Amino acid sequence: MKRRDFVNQGLWVGAAGFGLPGVLRAQQAPGAIVRDSERPQLPSGVASGDVTSDSAIVWARSDRPARMWIEWSTRESFADARRVRGPHLLEDSDHTGRIDLQGLPRGQEIHYRVLLQDLGNERVLSQPQAGRLRLAPVLPRDIRLVWSGDTAGQGWGINAEWGGMRLYEQMRRVQPDLFLHCGDTIYADGPIQPEVRLPDGRVWRNLVTPEVAKVAETLDEFRGRYRYNLLDQNVRRFASEVAQVWQWDDHEVTNNWSLSKDLSGDARYSEKRVPLLTARATRAFLDYAPLRRAGDIESERVYRRIPYGPLLDVFVIDMRSYRGPNTDNLQDHDGPDTVFLGKPQIAWLLDGLRRSRATWKVIASDMPLGLQVPDGQDASGRPRWEAVANAEDGPPRGRERELALLLREIRRARIENIVWLTADVHYTAAHYYDPAQARFSDFDPFWEFVSGPLHAGSFGPNAPDATFGLQVVYQKAAPVPNAPPSDGFQFFGQVDIDGRTRTMTVTLKDLAGEALYRKTLWPARG
Repeated sequence: MKRRDFVNQGLWVGAAGFGLPGVLRAQQAPGAIVRDSERPQLPSGVASGDVTSDSAIVWARSDRPARMWIEWSTRESFADARRVRGPHLLEDSDHTGRIDLQGLPRGQEIHYRVLLQDLGNERVLSQPQAGRLRLAPVLPRDIRLVWSGDTAGQGWGINAEWGGMRLYEQMRRVQPDLFLHCGDTIYADGPIQPEVRLPDGRVWRNLVTPEVAKVAETLDEFRGRYRYNLLDQNVRRFASEVAQVWQWDDHEVTNNWSLSKDLSGDARYSEKRVPLLTARATRAFLDYAPLRRAGDIESERVYRRIPYGPLLDVFVIDMRSYRGPNTDNLQDHDGPDTVFLGKPQIAWLLDGLRRSRATWKVIASDMPLGLQVPDGQDASGRPRWEAVANAEDGPPRGRERELALLLREIRRARIENIVWLTADVHYTAAHYYDPAQARFSDFDPFWEFVSGPLHAGSFGPNAPDATFGLQVVYQKAAPVPNAPPSDGFQFFGQVDIDGRTRTMTVTLKDLAGEALYRKTLWPARG
């Protein structure tokens, strides 16, 4: 017997101990041989997300109709493994699926492996694919979180000659407990070409698939963007070892997506109906994000709270789904054009912050609060704005009114130790919001840290707006717009919470893992 056939037979017979139904075990006759090509495959690896002290999402994708199974253990040897039957992975989800593991031993490191059962022949099983995650602690201990955003944007795709999406590997090396992806998980609106000639004459060579060669319009093309990113070995390895927290921004659909988005003049799109594109993009995001689904009342909701022990709560907000149109952002009265988060989300956030007993409350934001982010001009030639700021440097107007309300209520409720983490602008920065320097001062000072891109063109810096007293304490950006990843202006942030002192240290890092800026914050004692 050839060695490969011997190994495959061992996997075939060993699967009987995986807890599959007895009738199925009986069908696995001794001596049966299944070749690798006949087994279901896991081409996108495995991933975990939205972990708590005793639960976690485990995600996987098959290459064919299959049943998902998980075996998990607190031991790497899987000596005391428990088995969970998962969903059918079918065409309607692009063969993706997830299991919400509940009742896990609190605060432990969990080793898991995913096995697929072929639905065309239930006797055929995939080879197991392993991963691990760390549950939220029950008692205070050191915590490490990394964050960034913006993957495969501006035409910079997977370049095997350069080492693929290398920042993911750099983040993996620091062994974080959690990874926060602050949005632009894909660039559905950014075609990727086989070659890009760089200014110095070098050639950047991209891996290209049909789905990334054009803007995404069909459901399969949106899904193909996620499949593409998972072709990168750095991304797959990282996802198998680090629990993730995903949010989204605009490029999951199309650039600067809002109610005012008009594709009628964009020749790249044959499908001009933005609501239909949004629906398809939403479905693809929910298929591929390793997040815990909301209930049936709002099944597509992205904003949520991730409780990570006594020292940390992460509040994931959604600045995209409920906003009004991008306008000049100068309205003096609340109305449809001033909505950004929306009243239900603001009420949810304030309630969660008030109830939180964690030392630190991290607000994961898909866009910075006080940077000017332009979105061209409206029909009358007035500047149009994509984020909160309107470049007026005056009292709150437009979307700034909603932020003023949120910050004022946080102060009135005496909620302390709030830190904002964000991405979007493709450079890294540390911002201090100082009411003594602001035109609107009814709020407590706070820090906002910016990082990214993960693997996209580098830009910036953006101009600050003075309404909320933004002070740029540190920033680093590429000297030219759309600098390629190979120029090194790719950034991530690292948050370390000390289990003994409860201090939070935020470090901004570059592609080489070098620390660019570090700030230690002491928790308020009130």
